[in-house]
Amino acid sequence: MGRIGTTELVLILVVLLLLFGAKRIPDIARAVGKSMSQFKKGLKDIDIKSDETSREDENKEQSEE
Repeated sequence: MGRIGTTELVLILVVLLLLFGAKRIPDIARAVGKSMSQFKKGLKDIDIKSDETSREDENKEQSEE
């Protein structure tokens, strides 16, 4: 029940064509792709910063002992 079948996919594409037109769909797809890459880059930056912070905390704890 959780999968999208061929019929649903075709229906979604037809609705997109009707709503946005054939000329705007590539622009929308490009914008979505850029947004996703920026989001993933942001997540990586957050992971790197949290790793650095945890290492600094560990170093402080070790130096206090």
